Amino acid sequence: MNVIDTLERRFGRYAIPNLGRTIAVLNAVVFVLNLLRPGFENDLDLDPAAISQGQYWRLVTYIFIPRTNSPFLFIFTLLFFVMLVDGLEQAWGAFRFNLFYLLGMIGTTVAAFFFGAGFSNGILNLSLLFAFARFYPDVQIWVLFVLPVKIKWLAWFSGALLAFNFVMLSSDYRMAVLASLVNYLVFFGPEIVDDTRRRWQVTGRRRKLAASSISEDEPMHRCAVCGRDDRSHPELEFRVGRDGNDYCREHLAGVPKP
Repeated sequence: MNVIDTLERRFGRYAIPNLGRTIAVLNAVVFVLNLLRPGFENDLDLDPAAISQGQYWRLVTYIFIPRTNSPFLFIFTLLFFVMLVDGLEQAWGAFRFNLFYLLGMIGTTVAAFFFGAGFSNGILNLSLLFAFARFYPDVQIWVLFVLPVKIKWLAWFSGALLAFNFVMLSSDYRMAVLASLVNYLVFFGPEIVDDTRRRWQVTGRRRKLAASSISEDEPMHRCAVCGRDDRSHPELEFRVGRDGNDYCREHLAGVPKP
């Protein structure tokens, strides 16, 4: 059982259900108030100097600031945000979504105070896109209601832009990005490392097979539990466990845990 499982067992009852939709509603409220009183959002943003003077509400209210002043773009981004948070809460449950978002807020606050980050909730919202894409990579959306794009390609494009800025801009910006994405790294970092390691293992095995005199009829993968292989059962998915053995889809539970 990992740390997140332990936290959920102990504190899961305190989770706020439909947190994402509540944030979306408050975004709409702030959007309207900002139309009625331009500049209203300036009283809510993540301003370290103002917070140091006692305006502690800014530690929370910055997440309610819309990313655009255009009514058309706001409707699109709000619906997109709701899709992301609904999908993540359905995949994780309320507690894990709450924790993911809270870690993102903490990271964003650290970035603002220590690295002078000026993007407020921008990368926090981007972390929701990256997380959603891991669960639902083939979901198709209509960008600006006109351009069909799969969510995984939108995440890759957003990640590429972020990586470009990460390389080109200052070290403070790099540290701010890492701090703001701490939620994604905590939730998905170990999985990404494991997947990368397995891909390297499979690539290495294929190279060895190609360089050997093994017959083409020799299977590449054979489940260590049931003995089925990718030649006799090509429909099965196989993964390499930490012990170096292969496991079929039905026996993935047999993969040794860290």
